[in-house]
Amino acid sequence: MSAPAPPPAPLRVVVAEDETLVRDGLVAIVAAAPDLDVVGTAADGEEAVAAAQALLPDVVLMDVRMPRLDGVGATRRIVGAGLASRVLVLTTVHDDAVVAAALREGASGFLLKSVRREQLWAAVRAVHAGDTLLAPDVTRRLVEQHLARPPVGDGSSLGLTPRQADVVRLVARGLSNAEVAARLHLAESTVKGYLSEVLVRHGLRDRTQVVVLAYESGLVAPGDAGGGPRP
Repeated sequence: MSAPAPPPAPLRVVVAEDETLVRDGLVAIVAAAPDLDVVGTAADGEEAVAAAQALLPDVVLMDVRMPRLDGVGATRRIVGAGLASRVLVLTTVHDDAVVAAALREGASGFLLKSVRREQLWAAVRAVHAGDTLLAPDVTRRLVEQHLARPPVGDGSSLGLTPRQADVVRLVARGLSNAEVAARLHLAESTVKGYLSEVLVRHGLRDRTQVVVLAYESGLVAPGDAGGGPRP
């Protein structure tokens, strides 16, 4: 009988937060999860970038308001350096303008600091897996207020096939792969394949960037609550 496979290595996390008590609390919460490991901390954006470059974490928990370099600037430099680390933005309020700016720079989602620890754990796992971490109502508010919105199109400007465009529209509405598959009567693996093609074609990192692309290109319009395929 073969030996059981060893458990996967814990996800490596860097916590970037300028307030010491908050940072210590986040470290304790993350470290309490058996599959998460805090490998470093940062007290400002410059330290966050340096930690990401030196430690190559899976996820950086990034406060948006920090001295020297804020979370948006730090996200820009981490993503721009081509690091595999995904950035999960942390904020105390619905600071939509800052969140939208961070998403434009490549953040994989955002989270309020008031969430329960189980939600924080799930969020770290989700962004590492490439999932979107934006509730549909939050996405709509961000788009309506802060993202560019050209006239709605059919996806031709993005070079998408009609089916790819249908998938992207539904993802932009917050549907999971399984929900998209059910809506379009496709296999879930087919939906994943379409999304992978879109990610590669446009050099995107994850589903969150697909959402931003869908709105900024005009493929989806704010208030288009249907989210289904177009005729």
